Amino acid sequence: MKANETTRRAMLLRGVSLVGTSTLIGSRLLTAAQSPMQEKEEEEGEVTPAEDLMREHGALNRILLIYDEAITRLDGKKDFPPEVLRGAAGIVRRFIEEYHEKLEEENLFPLFEKAGKLVDLVQVLKQQHKAGRGLTAVIERAGPVSGQRAAADREKLLRSLRLFVRMYRPHEAREDTVLFPALHEIVAPPQYEELGDKFENRERELFGEDGFEKIVEEIAGLEKKVGLYDLARFTPPA
Repeated sequence: MKANETTRRAMLLRGVSLVGTSTLIGSRLLTAAQSPMQEKEEEEGEVTPAEDLMREHGALNRILLIYDEAITRLDGKKDFPPEVLRGAAGIVRRFIEEYHEKLEEENLFPLFEKAGKLVDLVQVLKQQHKAGRGLTAVIERAGPVSGQRAAADREKLLRSLRLFVRMYRPHEAREDTVLFPALHEIVAPPQYEELGDKFENRERELFGEDGFEKIVEEIAGLEKKVGLYDLARFTPPA
């Protein structure tokens, strides 16, 4: 092989090596440069404690719509599937009372009491949690409203449904507009983030992966049984 050909081949090989090295370095630099942004995007995708609690209120509101429909039908002496009422009340007990409200009672309310902030509101919220559990117990035991005790059973069930709906709509609204926003004033960002992790871990422990999504699907199944699933039906006529 001639000397000039050997030199040219060596230069080509060196060039390929340099290109490969520079590409690898550039790729690493690009990855390093993107990592903080990717981490930020991942953090922004996480559900904050307040958002977590508020979306659970959204699930409860869908239950309240089922209760509203039951009140309307029972008040008009029409039938309402007792299994739907029991199912809805069961979700309230499992997801709202034994999970959502427990999170508030064990993790949020003590923070406000320790800080001496919104203490009166917290006391009322606690009382309403207790009252709600008694009403849920009545609704969850609901059976077919028929027979000799039909009138008494209907009235007891109607009263419990009405009291529950009347209490929880302002209850949710006060938490969403007063209590949850004030949380930022009494806890530092690291503690706020820690609360989010605690809520997420508890949800996964009780309901498995995608626990919230499973509860929403369960509620949707009840809505379909009583004609409430189609959102368009709530649109007023033009």
